[in-house]
Amino acid sequence: MYLVSSMEKPQAHVIIFIFPAQGHNSPFLSLATRLHHYWPSLTITLVSTARNISLIRSSLPPDSRLRLHSLPFYPADHGLPASAESLADLPVPQFITFLKATETLYTAFDDFICNLVSNASNDAPLCIVTDFFLGWTVEVARKYKVFHTTFLTMGAFGGAVFFSLWWNLPHTLTDSNSFSLPEYPEVVMDRSQLTKYLLEADGTDEPSHFFKRQIMFLHETDALLINTVEEFESLGLGMLTKTLKLPIWPICPPLAPANQPSSSKSEDETAIMTFLDSQPPESVLYISFGSQNTIQQEQMMHLAQGLEGSSCSFIWVIRPPIGSDLRGGFRDEWLPHGFKDRIKQKHIGLLVHGWAPQLKILGHRSTGAFLSHCGWNSVLESMGHGVPIIAWPLGSDQIFNSMMLIEMGLGVELARGMMESSGPTKAKVEEVVDLVIGPDAKDMEIRRRAKEYRDVMNKAWDEEGGSSMESLQQFVQSINTAAANQ
Repeated sequence: MYLVSSMEKPQAHVIIFIFPAQGHNSPFLSLATRLHHYWPSLTITLVSTARNISLIRSSLPPDSRLRLHSLPFYPADHGLPASAESLADLPVPQFITFLKATETLYTAFDDFICNLVSNASNDAPLCIVTDFFLGWTVEVARKYKVFHTTFLTMGAFGGAVFFSLWWNLPHTLTDSNSFSLPEYPEVVMDRSQLTKYLLEADGTDEPSHFFKRQIMFLHETDALLINTVEEFESLGLGMLTKTLKLPIWPICPPLAPANQPSSSKSEDETAIMTFLDSQPPESVLYISFGSQNTIQQEQMMHLAQGLEGSSCSFIWVIRPPIGSDLRGGFRDEWLPHGFKDRIKQKHIGLLVHGWAPQLKILGHRSTGAFLSHCGWNSVLESMGHGVPIIAWPLGSDQIFNSMMLIEMGLGVELARGMMESSGPTKAKVEEVVDLVIGPDAKDMEIRRRAKEYRDVMNKAWDEEGGSSMESLQQFVQSINTAAANQ
């Protein structure tokens, strides 16, 4: 296999600025690790807020050569809890305040890059890689003549739709429930697929201002890395290429092995694996709404009733419902009377409170489907293991990810959104679950297609001709070329 064996500068330095949100650390860390694996001469520095850097440090092996640099960040100055250094620390209504607050990291980041450029020419930054939410970093890169790359942690289709909706607000130009996207007229949206923020946006609100700023910065970056696989998202990649007109490299970081030791420990992990080991192949439904999401109590009740009435076994990562203390204890009254005892006695279900080893669950032979909020990391992990998705998107790009999965025949939508009126009935849960995973599942095609894409995604990192491997090489070559022209 051909790799770029050297860089123009003796100590090429790549700065990777990670936005402080739980779902962003993993893809950025995987990118950094992959770069260092193939180009060990690279100096790689991970930058983020102090608390996020501390979290990243705890996840790295003791012999890691990745550098870490923390930037001072004071959430309390913006009316946020003093400890809120990540989106994971906040409820959804405070997200936009947090997003705006991270723009105040500009001065500290500028000082950091200035010191690198001024004090050690051989250690000067060759490339800055940042998140879409940190678009302002392109101004710092231009100031010091450094190659700038945005790493999009959402999917290509979801990103293209997200950008178009926030840039154009097309739903404000019509009274119809259905409307097309200006850049992509072939994509027809429905108002029910928009978040509360989008439905309320009119172009003068804070979310509109923030996202339009990031989209403008995106058009100024030198290149775009995307957390996806070319063969999986050819449609979305084509959409972004049409509008951004800059190099786009899909480099979905490879999944960690499902059997690797857990970095986090769960009291339920042994019980989870024992339960899965006792079930027939492809018979268990795994349910998780991600690390920051939950649903209404009434929705929770209907989902539990439908699961009990269906024919499949399940593992449900369950959190307190919306409106309660998400960090508090779970109350049995939020579920049907006797539900927990019945599923335990019948050995048909397992409730998990807190963290669960998602990759191990998805990689287990007994897991047959994933009832998911369709967060992009979860989509990639499910597809990477050939597990079809029962979609219940709750917001943001999740709804657009669900659209794509259904169009590709890789998922079935159960519900949409977290409002009580958007939840499924008991009968709907039974119908959809039995369609995809019941013992007489009618939709066997969805399982076949999921396995096909598992093979496609796993080949993306083949060292001879894998699409993600080639994209990573092209990215490093572009950094090299930019450095030579400085």
